[in-house]
Amino acid sequence: MATPRRRIIRPSAGSQTPDPARQRRLHKLRSRLEGERAAIDRWWKRLRRALNAVEKHQRSAKNLERQIAQHGESANGQDH
Repeated sequence: MATPRRRIIRPSAGSQTPDPARQRRLHKLRSRLEGERAAIDRWWKRLRRALNAVEKHQRSAKNLERQIAQHGESANGQDH
């Protein structure tokens, strides 16, 4: 005949004693994570600033190209 299944009884998570080495390791990892997040924020600020500068120079170049094209049309082919 079939035997009934045995139940596996595991200790609950709350009944375990806190391991000091594990707690230290977790604390160290959390502080590293906090530092890395701060570094990411700093890099994002730098990247945003750089992208804004690039866009500004692109706009400036586009405006200059437009002015040169308009000047070329108004000069009727004469070199100035």
